Amino acid sequence: MKNFILKPIMALFVWLLAQVVFAQNLSVIRIASPDLSTTNSHAAGGVVDVLYTKKWLEQEFAKQNIQVQWYFFKGAGPAINEALANKQVDFAFLGDLPPIIGKAGGLDTELLAATTRGLTNYLAVRADADIHTLQQLKGKRVGILRGTADEISLVAALKSQGLTTKDVHLINLDFNAVNAALVAKKIDASWGPSRFFSLRDKGIVKLPISTKQLNGAGASQGVFLGRKEFIQQYPQETQQIVNQVVNGLNWLSQDDHLIPQVALFFTQSGYPASVYAQELHGVNLKFLYSPLFDPYFNDQLQQKVNLAQSQGLIRHSIDVKTWVNQQFVNTAIINLKLQHFWSATDRYQYLK
Repeated sequence: MKNFILKPIMALFVWLLAQVVFAQNLSVIRIASPDLSTTNSHAAGGVVDVLYTKKWLEQEFAKQNIQVQWYFFKGAGPAINEALANKQVDFAFLGDLPPIIGKAGGLDTELLAATTRGLTNYLAVRADADIHTLQQLKGKRVGILRGTADEISLVAALKSQGLTTKDVHLINLDFNAVNAALVAKKIDASWGPSRFFSLRDKGIVKLPISTKQLNGAGASQGVFLGRKEFIQQYPQETQQIVNQVVNGLNWLSQDDHLIPQVALFFTQSGYPASVYAQELHGVNLKFLYSPLFDPYFNDQLQQKVNLAQSQGLIRHSIDVKTWVNQQFVNTAIINLKLQHFWSATDRYQYLK
């Protein structure tokens, strides 16, 4: 009887000891991001470029002998979801649709910080095309990378005008291939953020419509997320990472860092500095880069979830409130004394 009782106790002790040893053996943290660069450098814009170039994460973990590895994917969200599913990366910076597709498909992730909100998107059409409205896209060839934030943004914009993607001929192309196809006149139009400004300035495309003219329909969001298994195994290291993400967002949110961040994005991406200068002109940086999961952000993300399900992009719905883990970002804001973010996002009372 005594042995019968001791055996399960010993087994539990061995299991717990194994977990402690495993936790102590963390040697590398793997972070993924889409690669938006047109050069040999890596770029994703926003906080990714800040952290990647300033090496704040590497400095944070050097004293613990933990290596930080960055992985940049030209295949963007779909490729990153695959890497998360195969446990090849631990954390990722993504636009809104890929995490939704991943979560609905069974990826056990948690949202750890908001990274952008209210990002403007544009309809880019060939300069010689007689297209001035979304209605005139009917039957036209529209190049877009499927499974990305650009796709759900296009879906939302079309819906605001009583249209669906069935009204257009979608062609699946990555970001650089879209630009090349517009130049070669292989497609009629595309949809996405400010990267089209450089083609417009060269007279290759015109930008007749944006989400601003659609009362925000199709504006994009960005998130930083992690695999739940890793987060639960390494909560302290996760907090350290989120601290640096919030620190990077705080750097971006400062008005006196506007010129340095434009220079940074230009240097990393290869797009003209004017692209970022125009994108950020007159923007409330503290709102754009707020890390908060406030009612505005959560409501917008839930709308994207509902839209993705109604359009058949996902089969199962997601409750955003249960997906968000706000503990780490709240702690980061308090630890770093960045409470100004609380009043930056439409003055929502968020801290609980």
